[in-house]
Amino acid sequence: MKVLVTGGKGFIGSAVVRHLIGSTDHEVVNVDKMTYAATEGSTQVVADDRRYTFEQADICDPDRLTEIFSTHQPDAVMHLAAESHVDRSIDGPAAFIHTNLIGTFTMLEVARAAGVSKFHHISTDEVFGSLGPNDPGFTETTPYDPRSPYSASKAGSDHLVRAWGETYGLPVVLTNCSNNYGPFHFPEKLIPLVTIRALHGEPLPVYGDGQQIRDWLHVDDHATALVTVMEHGVPGETYNIGGKSERTNLAVVESLCDLVDELAPPLASGEPRRSLITFVADRPGHDQRYAIDQTKIQRELGWEPAHTFDTGLRSTVQWYLDNETWWKPLRERNATDRVGLKK
Repeated sequence: MKVLVTGGKGFIGSAVVRHLIGSTDHEVVNVDKMTYAATEGSTQVVADDRRYTFEQADICDPDRLTEIFSTHQPDAVMHLAAESHVDRSIDGPAAFIHTNLIGTFTMLEVARAAGVSKFHHISTDEVFGSLGPNDPGFTETTPYDPRSPYSASKAGSDHLVRAWGETYGLPVVLTNCSNNYGPFHFPEKLIPLVTIRALHGEPLPVYGDGQQIRDWLHVDDHATALVTVMEHGVPGETYNIGGKSERTNLAVVESLCDLVDELAPPLASGEPRRSLITFVADRPGHDQRYAIDQTKIQRELGWEPAHTFDTGLRSTVQWYLDNETWWKPLRERNATDRVGLKK
């Protein structure tokens, strides 16, 4: 197939593009606006492949999208382009409403006119709200209960996708994933932020008491799951994707400190990097726990994550230590110092 991927220069989108080119025979049309979170380096490994094409475009621009669909005539769409950082959505929600709602509406309309055989919308577990400590994980039928401008905008886009499937017969599939981590993660997010700040001996901010729980999914595992759903998912169905790795935010930060202590030179003070942990005021409306029940995708499509959190986190920290030339310019360009507790 020829697969059009939106947001394919971002963190998860680029992992999907690399997997499609590296492990399948599909052709890829990568559509990305190249906002602050998009990087050229994330797709450099596939840039010269004959099956890969890049088109810079805004998913809110129907004329440009129509041109791209007419030129490339994709068989399937994997829609990942989105504003995705909770803190940024609290500071400036308008961009999230515009990109995640208007952008998804525009994509649906152009894809419907083009007659694609599959429209795969990639979403988040945050649309389901917050779980208690002993609650079962989110399933595909968990009621929506978004708590932030980001999750509300993603919930709205999910509803649009389902409506276009029901009303217009567009062959849609949806996936909702847990927190991703791995190579090419933008430096404002939790794992790269803590890794880089720990490397430099800078304070490590943790929201509240750090006891918020997230399920962590390696981005390469997510990419294989997404391609599996694109290829074999049943139109009209939703599939939850998780990593089977629930951890408190504080536990993740402590593990990162220990790994940087092990893999990088020690601090000049000789103190362990856990001494850098600094608790800060909690985020407004901060969800306490996310957890995914991924029984459906395992049972129906045969997918399971290949990475454990311990091995995946170690390889991720090592990647950041080895790839300063990728993240240093991004960190300097954005001068970001957000706590970054979301994917």
